[in-house]
Amino acid sequence: PSSSLPVQPLTLFISVSLFLSTLILQITQSTTMAEDWEIHLRTLSSSARDSNFSDDPASDASLLHSVRKLIQLCKSENSENLIARVYPQLNKIFQRSVSSISQSRSSSGLLLLAILQFFVDYGEFVLHDADPSLRTFFRSCLSREFADPVVAEATLDFLNLNKRKILLTFPTLLPQFYPLMLKLIAWNGEKLEKPFLKVFPGLMSTGSFLPLFISLVDLPVLTGALEKVEKSSGPLIGSSIATIQKSAAPEMLLALMDEAYTGSTIADGGADSESEDSSSITSDPLFLELLKDENDGLAQRHWTSPGLEAALQAAISAPSDRLKQALKMAPRLLDVYFSIALHDVNQSLKCALIPMLLDRNSKLFPDKIFSYEVHKRLLNFILAAFHQSPEFVAILKKPIVDRLGEAYDSPEKTELALQLCWAIGEHGGGGASHKDAARELFESLELLLYENLSSSRLGVGDSVLGSSSSTVRRSSQSRLLCFVVTAIAKIATHHRELLPRARVSLGKVAHSRISDARVWKRARDYLGLMNEPAICLSVLGPSVPSSGSIQKPGTINWSEGKTKIIANIPFYILGGQEGPPHHDFSLMDILPAK
Repeated sequence: PSSSLPVQPLTLFISVSLFLSTLILQITQSTTMAEDWEIHLRTLSSSARDSNFSDDPASDASLLHSVRKLIQLCKSENSENLIARVYPQLNKIFQRSVSSISQSRSSSGLLLLAILQFFVDYGEFVLHDADPSLRTFFRSCLSREFADPVVAEATLDFLNLNKRKILLTFPTLLPQFYPLMLKLIAWNGEKLEKPFLKVFPGLMSTGSFLPLFISLVDLPVLTGALEKVEKSSGPLIGSSIATIQKSAAPEMLLALMDEAYTGSTIADGGADSESEDSSSITSDPLFLELLKDENDGLAQRHWTSPGLEAALQAAISAPSDRLKQALKMAPRLLDVYFSIALHDVNQSLKCALIPMLLDRNSKLFPDKIFSYEVHKRLLNFILAAFHQSPEFVAILKKPIVDRLGEAYDSPEKTELALQLCWAIGEHGGGGASHKDAARELFESLELLLYENLSSSRLGVGDSVLGSSSSTVRRSSQSRLLCFVVTAIAKIATHHRELLPRARVSLGKVAHSRISDARVWKRARDYLGLMNEPAICLSVLGPSVPSSGSIQKPGTINWSEGKTKIIANIPFYILGGQEGPPHHDFSLMDILPAK
């Protein structure tokens, strides 16, 4: 129709106008982007050439913004030409920043992290290996700026953002610098705990697994050491503690360390003695071991120094907020550590870890809540590891026997010995294939039993202890003896050749009235069970048949209790009971449902 003809030119005009507007906008944006690109690139070139910033590029406030903007443009444009033009300038600035860190008054951490992000993203294209640059950042920059909360948070964000690539391409990076990462979290506290926990699994490797445990347990001690250094020598930002062995330490730091480890001060002697004391302090192995930046293997830490004990007591008497946070974080970090150890670590490393746990059980930071939480986790892991690999009981018989001999040195060692007795009995001294080890463990249990049956052993310390302390000690001793008696009965049930010796041991306990009634009554019950081999095997035998799915004769599969008739339920345990039952439940209540 003629009325529609004028509309077509109008529609065409609008379409052309929109197209031209879009084209002009794109051209304008491209021009603006190109101008921004040139401006930021000139900033990089100027910073690389300008003598005012050549010695300290980090002092140029606009440089970090330009670096970030250029990296963003490289990602958005995905232009190989742009990447190739930016790389030489960034590499030059990175090298100059690293070389000027020791003289710089500005923080270089954020600038270096931004450049490292470029190296990680485009290293393959520009043929740049990012591994040396990453290690340089940890050694030269983070070792000086880990106490800066902004740099610390940015470092964790960088590691989390590139975690997958770092673990695949640079698997040894984080395990090598795990001591430095622990210094970072010890100083910055719980506010960075969540991002640190995401990075934490990357700290574990074959070479760092064992020493990492020691460092985690000593995290509060590390925090106290860092606070001492700050108190004596000023802020930690900008100074590398790890270089104390190679350079002269500040006078205040020397005085502090001398007071902490020797109980004296530098001013006590003349010039010669001062120089000698300074040399000994700066080379103190414990101090250097605590504050190191890199993993140099498993080192023995000595905790018998009177100066160290005094320093720990002083720290716990007036703990800082930072120390309180470290006391809370360390058990949570151990949870992650032990979880990874149980599921992802090979058998040899787990077996090597257990003696370290046995040793450190009584060497912890002297805080009651912290000690309780760590003890609980250590014992849980030991029992879980023995459950996974019962042969560890036989392989580690020497450290286990040593800990049984220390059963009454302290409450912590008593509890450890008690749990070890349970593990020995539960797993039959390592299983049927470890008869020699089982015999040696059985002999250790016998020795522990006979020592406690002697009147001299039972009376030690009662005359000097109060009635309350004596009662607690006797109760703890009775509890341990109950576990020893049970372990002897169980290990003899696993290894029938030890049954005659077990009868003799349990008979002596049953006829003894020196020990607690609970102990000799339990021994008497076990002797009665041994007269019924099938029932004894059901009650005291292995919970999991050693031959796989084949069930041993006399062993009850309780999961089938509701569907099959069980003829050998150990009614012997009800011996001595007269009259109506004192409970209000039926047998069906204790059998598991489907």
